[in-house]
Amino acid sequence: MKKPPIIWTNVLFFSLTFLAAITLVPWYGFSYGYTSTQWIAFVGCMFYAGLSITAGYHRLWAHKAYDVHPVIEVIFALGGAFALQNSALHWSSDHRIHHGQVDDPIKDPYAATNGFWYSHIGWMLRDYQGEQYGNYSNCRDLQKNKVVMWQHRHYMKLVVATNFGIPLLLGLMLGDVWGMLLLVGLLRLVLSQHFTFFINSLAHIWGSRPYTEKNTARDNGFLALFTYGEGYHNFHHIFASDYRNGIKWYHYDPTKWMIRSLAAIGLASKLKRTPIERIEKAKAETLMNKTQGRLAKLPLAQDKLTLLQSEYDLLLKKLQHFCALQKRVLEIKRNKMMKQCEKSALMTQYHELEAAWENQKQAWLALNARLLKASFS
Repeated sequence: MKKPPIIWTNVLFFSLTFLAAITLVPWYGFSYGYTSTQWIAFVGCMFYAGLSITAGYHRLWAHKAYDVHPVIEVIFALGGAFALQNSALHWSSDHRIHHGQVDDPIKDPYAATNGFWYSHIGWMLRDYQGEQYGNYSNCRDLQKNKVVMWQHRHYMKLVVATNFGIPLLLGLMLGDVWGMLLLVGLLRLVLSQHFTFFINSLAHIWGSRPYTEKNTARDNGFLALFTYGEGYHNFHHIFASDYRNGIKWYHYDPTKWMIRSLAAIGLASKLKRTPIERIEKAKAETLMNKTQGRLAKLPLAQDKLTLLQSEYDLLLKKLQHFCALQKRVLEIKRNKMMKQCEKSALMTQYHELEAAWENQKQAWLALNARLLKASFS
């Protein structure tokens, strides 16, 4: 099969900016030095560009995980141009195709099944999309968004204005234009792009799959440190409309924290959050399938499979009872008419069901661990 033609503009751009970043930036640093203030400006601009992609392009526009005030949309649109990863409309269109056709070597724009290089950057170096490039039929909702379409129409102007204007302005303020052009202009651009690209590549290769094994997406807490919380990719691929990627309080997800902060001050609303019942069911089903697959290869495994199924059914039953009561508790908290004694009785029942479910979950996890260990011995 003949390969599509090379897009030389992209090849030269990615090659030259990378080479310049690994040569000119350290050379200038050794020759003239960078101040701590310049490094603070660099980190601030990294976060601005990165969060504009994760909170704006990704969770707001591609997945509609929440709504936001138009002023914040403009800030994201400018930051997206600063990140130089195509317009929000084009980026979102590609990303929606990726989720709909994930891992398909032909239809997924950056399919991980085509290898690390392809999913990281190779997909942008040849004209793989062909006539499909510029087909935004899957983004009719975004074509009605004034900010998205304004950015799309003026994208290249905004790219030039932000990628030269912001470093120049900071350089004039700090008295070192060349230093800021190299740090905030060049190094920030290269790093912010490749950090995003790691989600398409590494996050589909390296990590765990606790929520689904139906695609290559992985959860990787280490990658989350460099991608503003996007490293919890296995969760994201099954619950894409959730405004969170890291769902635990200790998961590093500054994108989630920023969205939540915007909501707290009235600049964001309608934050979509996956019910705990769906999340726990997905985890239980994934582990169940994994353990069943291992046990099925062993002789005389029927008794173990029967026990596994019994514990699995009991887990789901207790989870269902707990979540049903949890919904009722939330409704009652909104209804202040219930008597205090009735509330106390209900909360006692709630905590009992929660404990029963947690105990069953621990028993379920222990059983799986024991059976999986036995399958290897």
